[in-house]
Amino acid sequence: MSEDLVTHLHNEGPIQWLYLGQSSGNIARWIRNLPVIGPPLGRYLVSKANRAHNKKTTAPDTATTLVIYILSHWRAHKFRRMLRLNRRGVLVITDRYPQAEVPGFHFDGAGLGAVNAESWLGRKLAVREQRLYQWMASYVPALVIRLNIDADTAHLRKPDHRLSMLCDKVAVIPGLHFNGAQILDLDGRDPYEQVLDTALSTARAAIEVPSG
Repeated sequence: MSEDLVTHLHNEGPIQWLYLGQSSGNIARWIRNLPVIGPPLGRYLVSKANRAHNKKTTAPDTATTLVIYILSHWRAHKFRRMLRLNRRGVLVITDRYPQAEVPGFHFDGAGLGAVNAESWLGRKLAVREQRLYQWMASYVPALVIRLNIDADTAHLRKPDHRLSMLCDKVAVIPGLHFNGAQILDLDGRDPYEQVLDTALSTARAAIEVPSG
């Protein structure tokens, strides 16, 4: 849908798509391309972060705490890029807009608050990370398009995603408020053209772009 929104709105003015997720996969690929130490280091760092979010009852070690904190700052780096584009008059369409209501990378919230970071360093970095997400969430988007779907259907479409994680997302994400932003809730099981048409008309109204 993000790609189609860019395609349909590109004649209305400068527009750009930007992914605001943690991009752990892209970071891992970059690290793995480093000479000699790249492949093992990339596997180690990403596995650390993934295990921490999958085993929330165990406090992460120092290395894992730092990895999660760095991933949040990487997300903030891309958020600042979005703000620069917006100040230049570019309409930015994003995926994975950060929020400060519920912790957890799966919900686009702070990472350390969801992994039981109990050490002195973990608590200190968790406070800083939460402030970082509160700062990002203070910028209210013109429109949040939320595609709702049940976990079983989502798992059929993306079988590489864990069903338990999808169940968590289905339970949490529909209740997020994004700091009072206008939210368009759509049913991801409806025919795609119908969903896209509704998203386009609402987006044009939200950004005051004439449809003709």
